[in-house]
Amino acid sequence: MSDEKPINEPIDIPGWWIEDLHYGYRQMLKIDRLHYDSKTDSQRIMVFENETFGRVLTLDNILQTTEKDEFMYHEMMAHVPILAHGAVHSVLIIGGGDGGMLKQVVKHRAIGRIVQVEIDPEVIEFSKKYLPMLSDGAFDDPRFELVISDGAKYAKEAEDSFDVIIVDSTDPVGPGKALFTEEFYTDLSRLLADGGVIVTQNGIPFTQADEVINTMAAFRKLFVDYTCYTSTVPGYAGGQMCYGWGTNDPKLREVPLEVLQRRYEAEKLDTRYYTPEVHIASFALPKYIRDLIPERESLTRPAV
Repeated sequence: MSDEKPINEPIDIPGWWIEDLHYGYRQMLKIDRLHYDSKTDSQRIMVFENETFGRVLTLDNILQTTEKDEFMYHEMMAHVPILAHGAVHSVLIIGGGDGGMLKQVVKHRAIGRIVQVEIDPEVIEFSKKYLPMLSDGAFDDPRFELVISDGAKYAKEAEDSFDVIIVDSTDPVGPGKALFTEEFYTDLSRLLADGGVIVTQNGIPFTQADEVINTMAAFRKLFVDYTCYTSTVPGYAGGQMCYGWGTNDPKLREVPLEVLQRRYEAEKLDTRYYTPEVHIASFALPKYIRDLIPERESLTRPAV
């Protein structure tokens, strides 16, 4: 029996972009204006305009980000761990070549060092040209350090430590698979400073439950406190977006609302989705998502 997942029958509707990420389920966006189409055999990158989502970036017919809803994703991945920690001096971003995550991280003035690991330098140059609103000049921040390398390789070989690590990866397809393995997460945990926290992109749990299950199984072995939190991102079809959370300091998830509010106001953050109230509420998981997270006791082997 083949292990390959079934795929949808090919369909082409002129003037429309069609995503076939999930079998038996498609989403379509009207292409109001095509800005770029690589049309290569190995990888197809498209940028087009859509009335609802603004400028849209897709890779191999999988939506990566859109101009109108990117803030819902990037704000929640950046500000939740940074404000929960409260004294972040260094941040590592794996992936995120479009610059949207970096734009949110540089808003925190107390951070002294921001390292971003991107496997393809052309992604950054491409994003500067076709999606400049995502980075909004963040690549010019003096605290920014770019490392051109595979994220898994960097995690294995680096000697630095970071207060916050953000894994802004693509889906676990092709090169992105290495960024969802227990080995990768183990290597990253070695780079976490005391009291640090790692957050990961873990897909839509309604349609991509395995991403949550596998990451949480790995985090269970690596961290004292592990869970997910969520936000809504309309462009990612299927419901709530899930972010993995791993730290050895359980107090980071217990920061009171008034403390988060003071930190938020002190940074004078300009956000459109994130608020301290949403921060706390994002950890309140629907039961179908909570059930994907293994409890430490339930997986403990009995003594021999």
